[in-house]
Amino acid sequence: MREVGIDDRPREKLARLGAAALGDNELVAVIVGSGRRHADALAIANDLLSSCGGLHGVARSACAELARTPGVGAAKAAQILAAVELGRRTLVRPPSARLQIRVPRDAALYLLPLFGSRPVEQFGVVLLDTKHRAIRAAVLAVGSLNATAVQPREVFREAALGGAASIVMFHNHPSGDPTPSPDDVELTARLVAAGIVMGIEVVDHIILGDARYWSFKEQRQL
Repeated sequence: MREVGIDDRPREKLARLGAAALGDNELVAVIVGSGRRHADALAIANDLLSSCGGLHGVARSACAELARTPGVGAAKAAQILAAVELGRRTLVRPPSARLQIRVPRDAALYLLPLFGSRPVEQFGVVLLDTKHRAIRAAVLAVGSLNATAVQPREVFREAALGGAASIVMFHNHPSGDPTPSPDDVELTARLVAAGIVMGIEVVDHIILGDARYWSFKEQRQL
């Protein structure tokens, strides 16, 4: 970064002004650390953001996809994804602060930072106690999901083992569009019916998109 003034280099700028003063490309450049021949860390960061379509694209990319950008490679791709995951976790309440799910938006705000920008589809449940306070979230299936891929016995086994009185189901759409598919509707109906038999209420099914969500309860479809 010889052409950039010392005070304007990302690491020095971060130390002087704080992380909030850096642009997206500068933050990525700090993580990348070093450049390659004919391209400094900032140029590599710009190329990476451009190829992924911005930060949201980076968050939804796999390690191998990031590593395709010249100058990134497997090690730096892993560093970037680790930083993304740390960012997600800072947005989640600490275990000592038990989140209470009063309305669908409470659940969505809890789940979106964790699962909303995943590159593959994941299905899981939030286990709730008798006061609708979150016990924990558990991922039960990963990959291409349909109405038959998620088995009620696995869902309610997890709920029973976790001592849950009720659950919020969730899954993400890697496309970023949380609109439910016919399979999503069918899956919801099957699991709600199974919950009645098991005595464990299905409070909601939330589909997570890219900073958006769909709640079956909110849409009065549950």
